[in-house]
Amino acid sequence: MGLGSVLTSVVASAVLAAGALAPVADAHPAPPDRPGIPRLTDDEGRTLTLRGWSFADKANSGDQALTGITEKHFRDLRAKGFDFARLLIFWDDLEPRRGQYSTGYLRKIDRVLGWARKYDVRVVLDAHQDVFGPAFGSRGIPAWATRTDGLPFTPHPDDWFSEYFEPAVQRAFTHLYEDPDLQRAQAQMWKVVADRYAHHPAVIGYDLINEPMGELQEGEDLPTAARRIEARQLTPMYNRLARAIRSVDRSTWLFVEPTPAVGEGVPTGLGVIKDHRVVYAPHFYNTAMEAGADYDPSAGWIESYEAAVTAYPAQQHIPVVVGEWGPLNNTLPQMGRFYQDAMASLNRYTSGWAGWVWCYGGGYCALDENGDFAANKDRTATPYAPAVAGTVHSDTYDDTARVYRLTYTAGRRGTTEISLPPTAGRWRVSVDGRAEVRRHGGEVHVRARKGVRVTVTVAWTARG
Repeated sequence: MGLGSVLTSVVASAVLAAGALAPVADAHPAPPDRPGIPRLTDDEGRTLTLRGWSFADKANSGDQALTGITEKHFRDLRAKGFDFARLLIFWDDLEPRRGQYSTGYLRKIDRVLGWARKYDVRVVLDAHQDVFGPAFGSRGIPAWATRTDGLPFTPHPDDWFSEYFEPAVQRAFTHLYEDPDLQRAQAQMWKVVADRYAHHPAVIGYDLINEPMGELQEGEDLPTAARRIEARQLTPMYNRLARAIRSVDRSTWLFVEPTPAVGEGVPTGLGVIKDHRVVYAPHFYNTAMEAGADYDPSAGWIESYEAAVTAYPAQQHIPVVVGEWGPLNNTLPQMGRFYQDAMASLNRYTSGWAGWVWCYGGGYCALDENGDFAANKDRTATPYAPAVAGTVHSDTYDDTARVYRLTYTAGRRGTTEISLPPTAGRWRVSVDGRAEVRRHGGEVHVRARKGVRVTVTVAWTARG
């Protein structure tokens, strides 16, 4: 979550020096084609779009773990028109002592997933870490799996992300990736999780590690280090974890992340993940905005990010779901424009996203204390198709006109689902093509015979 100011200077200068960002001649080019990037699908073969938020309880652990997440979170998420949750789970809670897995923690995850199932919310279980884990005052990899070789660590309370560049933290990542016993421990941890949730109706995927980092070598700039870490350490790790998971779970999607350097337009160095159900799950943060700056549409950051982040999934022919995104300060003058541009970009190449973070209050929270959207975050709640039973030809939303349009050719079976967020006005739904349409509140279901071309149009009108 979020990037510290260290990346603002380190990445920006290094990326520009390395030529990783292509010059932006036009800040608003025509929407690019993204050939080679498939869409996420369900077991029925329907095309899926996941839209939702991360669910996080970092404050509570042990007996109190996950108590900060309640049924209300899922009820409100669904009521706002979303169907997806990226649930943070922590290895240090699951295996507080080596080889001893907490059945109590697993039951707490069970309870949360029960609420997800009740409200028909799809969930990705995210093995989350911030600054490696509790050995450095954070959450994630257990203290018993943290090896620093005696290198120093100095806390940075005003810029926590800078702690990733402390020698002890960087060396801990190297040991995690390269020590055989820690490799086995991490794989076994995921095997325990996958064995329990392989057939859970709410679980669609496993995010294998959040925002992985690593150790910079002498003389390396950050983009070079990121590509090396991704190629030589993350790729083998993801393949190890995939093999472990597939020994107990053959079908759940595996979400793999690059390093956070991707947020500055640095193409990933990840290699081939040898699995039949892999999702590329980068995060979408701008370091200047994370440090408090307003969005600058003329800078071309979104365009540069999109160009860099789409190369790998197009080459590997795997779908994309952005695992986190959203700035800290949503009240700045250009933030409305940011959400408009960001949503348009994400819709061009992803199968969905999880915003950061579904909570009630200030800062990154999606909602205020009263449960209303925080400033500009209501722009994330638009009509969309969680599932399409057929081949999608176009799927667009005009933020200015507030018109959503989906065109597809119906497949052999299944129901197409359209989600309509709550609004002060009303959504009018029309369908072109022979199809059966049923509407219940904020949900529209469309069924058509195989081969029928269907266009669904959803337009907002003021009440009157």
